[in-house]
Amino acid sequence: MTEEVGVGPWEGEWPRGDHYDPELLREGDRRNVVDRYRYWTREAIIADQDSSRFPYAVAIENWQHDFNIGTVVRNANAFGAHSVHIVGKRRWNRRGAMVTDRYQHVYHHETISLLLEWAADRDWPVVGIDNLPGCVPLESTTLPRECVLLFGQEGPGLSAEARHACDRVCSIAQFGSTRSINAGVASGIAMHAWVREYVTFGAEKVTEI
Repeated sequence: MTEEVGVGPWEGEWPRGDHYDPELLREGDRRNVVDRYRYWTREAIIADQDSSRFPYAVAIENWQHDFNIGTVVRNANAFGAHSVHIVGKRRWNRRGAMVTDRYQHVYHHETISLLLEWAADRDWPVVGIDNLPGCVPLESTTLPRECVLLFGQEGPGLSAEARHACDRVCSIAQFGSTRSINAGVASGIAMHAWVREYVTFGAEKVTEI
């Protein structure tokens, strides 16, 4: 028998607060959320997340309906990214996101140039992640505190336009026989590298680069 996820209806007197959802209190909360968000409305969860998101974004090219996008969104939610940006085709497979796209800001840009406009408005440099000639190793690089991490399509990697748009391109050390790892895995590694640099025990460091 499969164990049910989440919690059942609230027992006893209901808690007070606008962040609680009466329907969830009455019916139970079986969503894929951490315990502190049990019975909260979706809007309340997003608002609380917005108060603590980190100042970096992730972007991924989607010219061939990349199945890794859902994983990128899920990783962005887990690692506190400000937002996710999908460049190219608007439609993407949400299955891998495990419903985290409901709590994560996801934007669409038809072209790389439109993504660059979004980044330029915030003065955020674009850092590509790919194994290309001339790349700098992610393991020995300090990522900018405010930036956009850009990932390419599964297989071909970053498009030529994307490469030229990047302030720098970082590679992830690999030791096997394949040329690259998929964008879902690469995004988790790169985001965690940012977290290790700027986050400690859930709070941003006081000192900045």
